[in-house]
Amino acid sequence: MDHRLSQLFKGRVSPLLQTCRTRRTQARALHGAAAAGVTQGDKKMKTFDDLPGPSLLTNIYWFFIRGYLLHTHELQIKYKHYGPIHKSVIGRLKMVNIMDPEILETLLRQEGKYPMRNDMDIWKEHRDQRNLSYGPLTEEGHRWQTLRTVLNKKMLKPSEAKLYAGSINEVVSDLIERIQDLRRESPSGNTVNDIANVFYRFAFEGVSYILFETRIGGMSKEIPPEAQKFIDSIGFMLKNSAYVTYLPVWTRKVLPYWKRYIQGWDNIFDFGKKLVDKKMSEIQSRLEKGQEVQGEYLTYLLSSGKLSLPEVYGSVCELLLAGVDTTSNTLSWSLYHLAQDPELQRSLYDEITKAVPVDRIPAADDISQMPLLRAVIKETLRLYPVVPFNGRIITEKEVTIGDYLFPKETLFVLNHYAISRDEKNFEQPERFLPQRWLRSGGMKHHPFSSIPFGYGVRACVGRRIAELEMHLALARIIKMFEVHYKPQGEEIKPMVRIVLVPSKPINLEFVER
Repeated sequence: MDHRLSQLFKGRVSPLLQTCRTRRTQARALHGAAAAGVTQGDKKMKTFDDLPGPSLLTNIYWFFIRGYLLHTHELQIKYKHYGPIHKSVIGRLKMVNIMDPEILETLLRQEGKYPMRNDMDIWKEHRDQRNLSYGPLTEEGHRWQTLRTVLNKKMLKPSEAKLYAGSINEVVSDLIERIQDLRRESPSGNTVNDIANVFYRFAFEGVSYILFETRIGGMSKEIPPEAQKFIDSIGFMLKNSAYVTYLPVWTRKVLPYWKRYIQGWDNIFDFGKKLVDKKMSEIQSRLEKGQEVQGEYLTYLLSSGKLSLPEVYGSVCELLLAGVDTTSNTLSWSLYHLAQDPELQRSLYDEITKAVPVDRIPAADDISQMPLLRAVIKETLRLYPVVPFNGRIITEKEVTIGDYLFPKETLFVLNHYAISRDEKNFEQPERFLPQRWLRSGGMKHHPFSSIPFGYGVRACVGRRIAELEMHLALARIIKMFEVHYKPQGEEIKPMVRIVLVPSKPINLEFVER
C-alpha cells in the first residue's frame, strides 16, 4: 500500500517537496552509504534510516482521512510515542522531527552562519513566478545575511525598538476607542465579539505605521477599501497555504486554491508597493525643496542605499505579515485566559496601577516594572506558539545528535507546540500559569522548551517591536477594563493556518473599572 501511495505522489508533489529535490538526492546518497555503516572517528553512528517514525500511509491517514491538515499541532502530540527524535516521510520528502528541548538546543547550536528555513518554500514560489525579490523570511545564504544586517539595525535592539513606543501608543489609543465603540453597539453594552479580528486590525495598523510611517485606517470604523482588500488577501493566502503545501501540483488545475493563493500574494505586494512608492515620492519632493529628510524605518531603508527598491518591497511585505499574526493572536489568547481567571487578572491590574499612575498611560520604560505582564505574554506564547512548527536545514556541515549522524542539508522539523506542552518540560503543561515565568514562581524549565521567536541568526527580526506592542496594549486594556469571558465554560481550541489561530471567535465582555 505504501508503495502505491508513493507512486501516486511521484512527480506530482507540492512545491515544498519539489524544491527539496536536490537536497534529497544528496541525502539519499548519504543515507545509502549509511546502510554500509557510518563512523565518526572510531564510533559507529546511526543514521536517518535507524530512526523510528510513522509510515507514509500513517501520515496520509492522519492528514487527509482523519482531517488533521489544519490540526498538525495536535498531530505532534499524537506522534510523541515515536520518541524525542523520529523520522517522517511524505512523498519524497524525508524529515527529522525534533520533540525535545535538549535535542533542539544541540541542533540549533550547530546551525552555522547560513541556516535555511524550509517552511517558506511556497512563499518563494510566488516570488519566483512573479519575478519578485525575496525578503528576510524567504532569502537564504549571504544575501539573507545582508538583508538581516540592514533590517536588524532598526528593529532588534531594545533601544531602537523603544523609539517606536510613541507610534505604538497612538495606535493603542485608537484600539481602546474601537473597543469602546463596539461595547456601546452591543446589546449588553459591554460585549465585543471576535476580539481576534479587533486585534488583527490593531496589529495591522501598528506594524504598518512603523514600517510605512503612515496611518492606513485599520482602526477606523469603516476601513478604507484598499486596506480591507489587503487584510482579506492575507486571509486568502494563509487559508489556502495548507493546500498549496500538501496537495499534488496537478490539483492546482482542477481546484481553486492555487489561484486564490497567488491572487492573495499579488494583492499583498501591490498594497506594499504603493505605500513604499508613496514614501519614495515624499522623500524625493523634500530633497528637491532642499528640506531635511526625517523618518524612521522605511525612510531608513530607502535612504541607506543598502537595499535595492525590489528588496525593500519584499522586505516590508514579509515583515508586515510576520508582525500582524504574532501580536493579534497572542493578545487574543492572553485575554481569553485572563478573562477566566479573575484572581490573576486582579494581580495584573494591581501591578500595572502600581507602576503607572491613574492619570498616565503605560510607556516603554514602565514595562520593566511589570514582571507579571511580561510573564502573561510568555505563557501565552508557550501555550500558543504563533508558528507551531518550522523547518531548519543546516547547509554547512553534517549534524551530530547523540548517536545519530545526519548529512548536510537534512530537513529538521522543530515541533515547538509539542515541546512546550510536554509534562517533562513544564509542570501542568495544559494550564495557563504565568507565575511559572516569575523568579518567585519556583518552576524551572529548559531554556529551549519555549522559543516562540526562534533562536540564533534566524530569530524573529521584529521580536522587540512585537513584544512592545503586546505589552503596551495589554497593560492599557487591563488598566481600563475588567475582562470577562462569555459564555462561561466554552473551550476554544487552536487550529493551524500556517500560524496558530483560534478555531472560533473569542467573545469577551469589557467592563469599565
